[in-house]
Amino acid sequence: MLETKYDAIIIGGGACGLMCAVQAGYLGKKTLILEKNAQVGAKILISGGGRCNYTNYYTTAQNFISENEHFCKSALSQWTVDDTISFFETYGITGQEKTLGQLFPTSNKAKDIVEVFKQICDDFGQDIYLNSHVLAVEKLDELFKITFERNGKTETLYSFKVVMASGGLPIAKMGATDFSLKIAKQFGLQVVQTAPALVPLTITGKDADWFAHLSGNSMPAVVSNDEISFEENILFTHWGLSGPAILQISSYWRPGQSIVIDLLPHQNIQELIEQERSANGKKLLANYLALFYTRKFIDALSDILPTHKNLASLTKDDFTAINEFIHHFKVKPAGDKGYDKAEVMRGGVDTNELSSKTLEAKKVPGLYFGGECVDVTGWLGGYNFQWAWASGFVIANSV
Repeated sequence: MLETKYDAIIIGGGACGLMCAVQAGYLGKKTLILEKNAQVGAKILISGGGRCNYTNYYTTAQNFISENEHFCKSALSQWTVDDTISFFETYGITGQEKTLGQLFPTSNKAKDIVEVFKQICDDFGQDIYLNSHVLAVEKLDELFKITFERNGKTETLYSFKVVMASGGLPIAKMGATDFSLKIAKQFGLQVVQTAPALVPLTITGKDADWFAHLSGNSMPAVVSNDEISFEENILFTHWGLSGPAILQISSYWRPGQSIVIDLLPHQNIQELIEQERSANGKKLLANYLALFYTRKFIDALSDILPTHKNLASLTKDDFTAINEFIHHFKVKPAGDKGYDKAEVMRGGVDTNELSSKTLEAKKVPGLYFGGECVDVTGWLGGYNFQWAWASGFVIANSV
C-alpha cells in the first residue's frame, strides 16, 4: 500500500479550498492545500476592491446560473448565509450591509477574511504548500497520485480523496487556469461551455466614439434582455459599458444579442416634460434634462434628441424619440472585456456529473469539484462567495 497521510488533498487555496480545509479540520480530518500562488486567497484579497463582499443576505437558488437551476439548492441549504455570518463572527468579523443585501467586513479589509482561514488552518495543523504547481492527477486503484512542482523540485503525494478547487479562468495574472476543467475532461466528465461572466461589455463601430466620449458618466438604470432585468448603476467607459447593472446582465448576454436600458427607471419622461411645459414652456429640453443627467450626457444627446427646442414646441414625433431613447435605449455590444476583466467564469464542470449533496464525481469516487469550476455562477453581490463557502463545507463533510 502506498503511503498517504492526508484524508484529502485540496488543489487550490481560494475560497472553496480554504473553507474545505477548515471544515475538515473541525471534523478531525487532515488535509493539504496545494496553492499555485505565493499566498492563499489571492482572489479574495482583490474582491470588492479589496473589501470582500463575502455573502449576501438574500441568497437563493434564483441568484445562480446553471444548466440545472436546482443543483445548488442542496449545498446552499447545508451551509446557509446565517452559517457564513456566524462563522466569521466567531472569529471577530462582523458584517455591514452596503446595498441589495451585500455584506462586507466592518473593517472593509479582505485580508481579515483570509487571515481567519490561515489562523484556523494553523490551529488544526492543516498543511498549506504555497508556490505549488500541480502537474498531474492520476487514479491508481483506490488512491490518487498527485504530482506537483514546488521550489523547483517535482514531488509526489498520494491520497484517497482529491478536491478540485482551483477556480476558473478569470484574471490570469492571479494564477487562474482551466486546470480543474482539464482534470474533469481527463476523467471523462462533461464540461459546460465556459465564458467570461460579470464582465464589462464593449462597443465598436460607428457608435464607439459616442460611448467613449461619455466615459466616466454613471447613472441609475434598468438593464434588461428577453430573459431578465437588473436595476443598478451603469457606467460609460472608453470601450463601452460597465457598472453593476451591466456586469449582471453580461452573465445572461450572448454575442449578437442586444440589451435594452431604461435611463430613467420608475418615471415617465413624457409625463414629466408635459407637466413642466404647462408651467414653463419656454424652458429648453436640454435644461430640463439637466435635472436628471450630467451636462456631458445632455451634450451627447444633442445628436439624437431635439435638446435645442423649448418644451412648448416639442412635437408628437419628438416625444416618441425622447421616450424611445430614455426608456428603451437599445444597445448591441460587440463583445466583452474577456477573462482579465471578468469577475467569474460562466459554465464549468457539468452538474449532472456530480452529486448535489457531496459534489463528488459520480464516475470517479473520491474526486470532488467545488467553487467556480462547477457550472454554478452567481450574480454580482457576494453570491459566488456564498457558493464557494457552501461547496467547501459539503465537500469537507464527505471527504
